[in-house]
Amino acid sequence: MTRKPIAQLARKYTEYDMIARHTDLPEFPEGRVRLLQAVLADLQEMGGQAELYPLATSLVQLGLDTHDLVENEESGAKAQTKQMRARQMKVLAGDYFSGRFYHLLSQAGQIETVKRLSEAVCEVNRIKMSLYGKMKQMRMNAEEYVSYGSAIRGVLFMSFGHLMNGMYAKLWPELVERFSRCELLLQELLRLQRPDELSGSWGVWHVMGEGSAEDRRALEERADDHGLLRQLMDKYGVADKLVAQLRQSAGQLQAMLPKLPSDKLAAELASLIEPFLQGPAWVPAAAIKELG
Repeated sequence: MTRKPIAQLARKYTEYDMIARHTDLPEFPEGRVRLLQAVLADLQEMGGQAELYPLATSLVQLGLDTHDLVENEESGAKAQTKQMRARQMKVLAGDYFSGRFYHLLSQAGQIETVKRLSEAVCEVNRIKMSLYGKMKQMRMNAEEYVSYGSAIRGVLFMSFGHLMNGMYAKLWPELVERFSRCELLLQELLRLQRPDELSGSWGVWHVMGEGSAEDRRALEERADDHGLLRQLMDKYGVADKLVAQLRQSAGQLQAMLPKLPSDKLAAELASLIEPFLQGPAWVPAAAIKELG
């Protein structure tokens, strides 16, 4: 049976007219959602839940990610009326997505899944508070940043481990963790092409851990100086280090595929991993192959 892409099913909610007209939404969590859908679909007893669970989870994730956009935007007197309206709409959109997930699952009688996803949301928020606290105090290092970021991305999806058995149950936590790590590292590489998004990035914490005392002090004093950030990213070879980490993590993820009980599932997951092995378009292919 042909499966419908979850992103297509979610458009009913994400392309809601009022939201589309007044604000931008975060990127749809395509990779993790397809990972969950593929594994659940391979479990014969899942039936229609192989679409329902990923759809509901994608809406919860969108709700969390949309609220994160609000936290990262400028507020107060400096914000213009249009910006304030967009902020308000993001808050409402995040609440709307969260409400839709509850409605979908409760209508299907999936109260236990509502409970598990709600507990996962609480855990995501707990991890975020710990992350933000360390970042504010400048007590973060680059590896901690990746660990926190991977956990934040993966917690909702980890909550479905109880539905799996045998090798699926054994591999699922590591699959989610590795996949989330690859997604984060790829995102950090893409941020290097957007200087206005470098503040608080992996590169900053790498310099804070490995840089000279002078450079660390400059970062603390001028954390929003785009020119300084760009200069330090180049000086400390942040792009090369991120490519190396991404390649390593993608290779570890790829090495898990032969352990999967289904060749069909392994082939499907291989296609999801391919973007991590290739890296961003702006990274020379030779660099990726050399690091591999």
